[in-house]
Amino acid sequence: MHHLFSRRTFLRGVGVTMALPWMESLNVWGDTGTAAKPASDAPVRLAVLFTGNGFHSQEWWAKGEGANLELGKVLAPLHDVREKMLFIRGLYNEQALKGNIHSSQTGNILSGAPLASGGEIKSGTSIDQFLAQTYGRSTKVPSLVLGCEKSNPSVHKNYSMLYSSHISWSSPTTPTPLELYPALAFDRLFKDEVQKGDQSVLDAVLSDAGDLRRQISTADQRKLDEYLDSVRDVEQRIANAGKKGELQGWKPTLDKPNIPRPPEGIPQNIADHMRLMCDILVLGFQTDTTRITTLKLNNDHSSLRFPHLGVDYMIHHLLSHSDTADWLKVNQFFIEQLAYIAKRLDAIQEGDRTALDNSMLMLCSSMMTGGHDATQLPVVMVGRGGGKIQTGKVLDYRNQSNRQMCRLYLSMMNKMGVRRDSFGDATEALMEV
Repeated sequence: MHHLFSRRTFLRGVGVTMALPWMESLNVWGDTGTAAKPASDAPVRLAVLFTGNGFHSQEWWAKGEGANLELGKVLAPLHDVREKMLFIRGLYNEQALKGNIHSSQTGNILSGAPLASGGEIKSGTSIDQFLAQTYGRSTKVPSLVLGCEKSNPSVHKNYSMLYSSHISWSSPTTPTPLELYPALAFDRLFKDEVQKGDQSVLDAVLSDAGDLRRQISTADQRKLDEYLDSVRDVEQRIANAGKKGELQGWKPTLDKPNIPRPPEGIPQNIADHMRLMCDILVLGFQTDTTRITTLKLNNDHSSLRFPHLGVDYMIHHLLSHSDTADWLKVNQFFIEQLAYIAKRLDAIQEGDRTALDNSMLMLCSSMMTGGHDATQLPVVMVGRGGGKIQTGKVLDYRNQSNRQMCRLYLSMMNKMGVRRDSFGDATEALMEV
């Protein structure tokens, strides 16, 4: 049976909007063809994950190809998705070398723009927000900008620490606000009006979902049910997380808060916080509510601690200055977030490909190691960009003259159908990506 749905098809309830997941039995995204035509291709999504202060200098490596791709200990959590990843060496931002401190190496990581010093705020529009203003217009949420550590408004060595706190910039003078609260990020995806005491997202749309189930294939019914189960799970975990407190990043003086907690609070445990944000990122992609997300796992010059790893004696920034076993443990924890997202997306079938095949996940940092080495940046990508990226490889640009990070961004834009002659300091894309 042929069903025609507009590209902005949603399930609607009282004060709630939920975009449909991609379904192969529905012709969507504006396709007005006949019943003989195949269902539309799923869209390409982009997620950028950032962790500050670099990685273990001896264990950030990869070699080989395909199923034989070998990974250093930092990247070990990506073993199961290694055939869908790219390990990229040698790219850099020339402008980030000028200040040689954390803030001057972070504020332009997604734009390649020169940064203003002297406490002034000026960078460049980042790739995610440029795409949000073009490619993202066709979704309910043009881009989702998530964070797990609060922004730092101070000044350090003549550069604003806002540069260390934000990788997403809506304009050269406007860092995009970070959403730190999982509940509010969830509301941004699904609620038209956020009001205290609103009924469950699912409760508000289940009747509409029941009508839809009668119009779609058995495979898509299973997909819809799995999606609704995912939404319910995240709803329940957010509700529980709000009861745990919101102090994090340093060791609190109390075992539990001595004042009433707001239900929409940030989870006490940084692992719970990050995992909720990862799940919300996946839901946003799965439902096509957004196709562009940045997730800043921590700040550059970060103050986070990691008691759940048994690493509670030193903040992230200070740990990064030596290649200890604890530093490796923290590195792997951050890579685990990327691996978790990749595996979740790879389990979502979208026609002949998975949601991971239809995505580009990039994890990067502002320096190679905690010693402020930004002459090359650590970059790993997972996903095949709608089947347009040949993965399972190592790409090394260290000996090339044109190794601007922004060349990678031009390649990413091309995979999303956005053509540009230049971006930041780059005038040509990376042909290998």
